[in-house]
Formats: sequence, C-alpha cells, structure tokens
Amino acid sequence: MPNHTVYCAGFIFRSWMALSCLATASAQEPQSTPLEQPAGINAPGSCLEPPPLVGWRDYNGPLEKVVGSFGRKLERKAVHAPHYKPNAVLCSLELKDKFVLFLQDTYDPISLLSSGFSASLDQAGNRDPSFGQGAAGYGKRFVADFTSQTVSRFFKDFAYPAIFSEDPRYYRLGHGSGRKRLGHAIAHSFVGRRDNGRRMFNFSEWLATASSAGLSNFYHPGNPPGFAPAARGVGFSVAQDMGFDVLREFWPEIARRFKMPFRDLQETASAKRAH
Repeated sequence: MPNHTVYCAGFIFRSWMALSCLATASAQEPQSTPLEQPAGINAPGSCLEPPPLVGWRDYNGPLEKVVGSFGRKLERKAVHAPHYKPNAVLCSLELKDKFVLFLQDTYDPISLLSSGFSASLDQAGNRDPSFGQGAAGYGKRFVADFTSQTVSRFFKDFAYPAIFSEDPRYYRLGHGSGRKRLGHAIAHSFVGRRDNGRRMFNFSEWLATASSAGLSNFYHPGNPPGFAPAARGVGFSVAQDMGFDVLREFWPEIARRFKMPFRDLQETASAKRAH
C-alpha cells in the first residue's frame, strides 16, 4: 500500500513539473494576437474578476460554520457574472491559480471528511478485503480514498484544464426557469468554457474521470478488473459531478432560504456602487 501511494504522489509531482515547464515556455513565446474574446462583449484582453468568497468571519455559530465550510467548497468552483453586467466576460484562472485551486480543494476540511466517510462505507462493506478490518484496515482505506480523490482533483482542476486552456469552474446561469437552470447545470459535464470565455467540450471532466479510474487499481487492489467496472465508475463519478453542479446552480436560493451569508450580497452592493 505505501508503495502505491508513493507512486501516485511521484506521478502527480512529475506531471505538475512538466506542465509548469510547458506553461513557462508558452508564456515566453511572443503573442501575435490577444486572446480571442466573444464579439461585442469586452475589449480584447479585458475581463472582470468574480466577487471574493464569503469569509469564515461571516458565519456565526458552530453549525453555521460547518454549513458555511460546505458552501465555501461549492462556491470555490462556481462563478457568476455580475447582474449589472450580464454580458461581461469573467477573468479565467492563470496556471498557478488552477494549481492553487487544486491544493485548496484537496486540503479543504470537507474533503478530508468525505474521504473518512467513504472509508467508513468501504470498511462496512468490506471493500478491498486485502486491506483487512480494524483500525489498520480503516487507515489503509482512508489513504486509498484520499489518494483517489486527490488524483481526480489533480487531473480535473489543474492538469487537463492547463493542457486544454479550460476554465475548471462552473459558470452559474442564475436566471430563467428552474428547468432551464437544471438543464444548464447538467450540460456542464459536456460543455465547458475556454480561458477566453468561449464554449468547448468539457475535456477535463471526461478525461480526468477516465484517468483517475484507470489509476485507481494502484491504490484499490481489490477493485474488480475489466472494462465494465471501470466504465461504471466513470459513469458514477460524472453523475456525482452533475449533482454538485446542480447544487452550485441553486446554492444562492438555498443560502438565502436558510439565511446564510452569500456572495451575491456582495454583487448587489457592487451593483449599487456602479449605479
């Protein structure tokens, strides 16, 4: 088990170094034209920064802090154009920002709790019998689940978005009927956005999910072999991401319903100052 973890950690480190060198080399090349922007929206190269996340100090009480930490994890990968500039192009993430997103998402307390919960389910169902039971078996399952989630985030938040110049975040629609917004959230698994704001196929979602599923046998030796189990794993992961995107789309309404601080309040204040 430790050998598998060391192998995956080394793979992530080498991949990061290679992508960083590639980005540095690309940045040093002369640019003949500015980034391509959708016609009639912004001047070439201009963009708007999305509002900052709500801080810990905005949540009062232990329960609200727990719910707030979950909301911060959702909001970290969600953006929404300001209401007073509906056609604005939001600034994408630089290469270093995509890597920071990966790190923040990995070491978020909710991510650690998620790995612990998954390890508990695996322990109860005796998944990967080679891990055994007891504290040692649970520890191995926790490391395996945490490694699996970390590898998936590395590919989805950083590696493939860097390769394909894709923004790894979800762009909230925020208006229209519930059915339209639901369809928009589900479609994100297939339709992503380039760093320049244009739409593209969501390569990061599918390639990252397939890559992490292919590597999972290294740290889950009890996984059933074959294409069918791997395909089911990919389908489950994509469906799970769809569910989180739906939650991101309707999170403003959920936050207001339970009177939780939400960054739309900051957008509204910015709109008033703009007028």
